[in-house]
Amino acid sequence: MQKTYSPKPDEVPRAWHVVDAEGLPLGRLASEIAQVLRGKHKPQFSPHLDLGDYVVVVNADKVAVTSSKSERKIYYRHSGFPGGLKEESFASLIERRPEQVIERAVKGMLPKNRLGRQMLKKLKVHTGSDHPHEAQSPQPLVFNIRKVDA
Repeated sequence: MQKTYSPKPDEVPRAWHVVDAEGLPLGRLASEIAQVLRGKHKPQFSPHLDLGDYVVVVNADKVAVTSSKSERKIYYRHSGFPGGLKEESFASLIERRPEQVIERAVKGMLPKNRLGRQMLKKLKVHTGSDHPHEAQSPQPLVFNIRKVDA
């Protein structure tokens, strides 16, 4: 009788990928990034292990949303005190902290536990087209997503 193979996290190679977010729809981009962070693109995927790769996102400030979502889409946060609910539109958040828009979208598509928080640490989001992760020799990651015409 043969035992079931379970991959060890040390045995799985971690690759680095670069994604250019310029003109790509936010939700479609986030779902593809979440799959790479989880490791679902690998044949040894296991839902209880973190087998995913690192993802570097550049041009986060140029991500696109369709129709009038830039004014209608609202992000909420709470201070923890009574009446401490704060809201901010997509347009003001992308102007103030464009990295957080992609981080929040990807975080919502990962598991809501310590494994998901560990996967989110492998996401590096940068505003401009240059990033400090050149030493890891990241490979460009191309998704089959159409760019939004602005």
